[in-house]
Amino acid sequence: MRIVTLEQYTDELEQQTAVQTTNFEFDRTVLRIIETVREDGDQALKGYTEQFDGVQLNDLIVSAEEFTEAQELVTAEFLSALRKAKHNITVFHEIQLEETWVVNQENGIVLGQKVTPLDSVGIYIPGGKAAYPSTVLMNAVPAKIAGVERIAMVTPPQADGKVNPHVLVAAQEAGVDIVYKIGGAQAIAALAYGTETVKKVAKITGPGNAFVARAKKWVFGDVAIDMIAGPSEICIVADNSAIPNFVAADLLSQAEHDERATAICVTTSRSFAEALQKEVINQIEQADRKSIIEASITANGRIILVDSMDVAYNFVNQLAPEHLQLMVENPMEQLPFIRNAGAIFLGNYSPEALGDYMAGPNHTLPTSGTSAFSSPLGVYNFMKKSSIIHYTEQALREVSDDIITIANAEGLTAHANSIQVRKANFYAK
Repeated sequence: MRIVTLEQYTDELEQQTAVQTTNFEFDRTVLRIIETVREDGDQALKGYTEQFDGVQLNDLIVSAEEFTEAQELVTAEFLSALRKAKHNITVFHEIQLEETWVVNQENGIVLGQKVTPLDSVGIYIPGGKAAYPSTVLMNAVPAKIAGVERIAMVTPPQADGKVNPHVLVAAQEAGVDIVYKIGGAQAIAALAYGTETVKKVAKITGPGNAFVARAKKWVFGDVAIDMIAGPSEICIVADNSAIPNFVAADLLSQAEHDERATAICVTTSRSFAEALQKEVINQIEQADRKSIIEASITANGRIILVDSMDVAYNFVNQLAPEHLQLMVENPMEQLPFIRNAGAIFLGNYSPEALGDYMAGPNHTLPTSGTSAFSSPLGVYNFMKKSSIIHYTEQALREVSDDIITIANAEGLTAHANSIQVRKANFYAK
């Protein structure tokens, strides 16, 4: 893991940006998959599952027998931990629940906001390099709290044609209504447009690989989405109070997700940077997912030296990372300096993995700098709002001339007339 100055790191990013080009062939592949699913339905889903996952499926839906088998395959320890996580996630997200409200003003005016859960949601759970029962909870629990009537889940099948048992048990615990054994761009297309077996949904949430992310981008507008998530990111701001092996472990915990994951530590201390660099090397050698971590750290892992904490926080706010750990003295006092981060972890004993699994806040977070304007997944993502407006005749009479004036200024005379006909009625009485 290289030690660089902030100037060197900035130069690296500029060079990377300069050589990046839009991969039109990549998008063409995704669009072709979407169109084929829209035309051929289940046949396309089974064909792509065989092509990409090497599995021939007779039925796209996980059966009751498969759920029963999954319960028998997981340990009691896993089930206990999963239920603790679900409890914490539930308690946190229940606080986010919004209610319909109205305000009664003078002259009988009633204004308000009606909060309504979405009718249906499709959640995407990745497969491939790892299984993600935690992601099932993070997507399904807020949807249940919001009151979504139908929660569908899609996830790629394993080589044996079944879904990972930990994922299935998590789906049961979280109240998912139906699970489909499909993944990739084809699963997103099925949720967005429907097939003979898959019912279309109102919104799609959940992370996935680059094909999934691009598919979500292309179906957006026909269906709602939560966000277009990129590779995992962690940024740690550390001073001499940080413990090097803690910081190294937290960096590698994100690097193991994907070869394209980003793991960065920002520090003012060269001695700490050198100690961290040695610790990263030692821990990589012991890692189970060594090849993935090495690729990630080599390409995107950096220890960045800065002159002051002010510079460090300014860099963080420009980077707007998915995960930010403040492993510094008095981290709570430093919190006001942070404006842009998906989730903020304070101190040496609040590692990012705590947020992934047990703390309660959602781990589906904005990536690629989008935390500058986006929020973590929450109950609010599974609800919509309608405005409520009620005026009495007298209340409308008092503002009618103002409405007509503004409408005429905009050249929308039919708008003005809709008020004028009522105004004429006022005086006819």
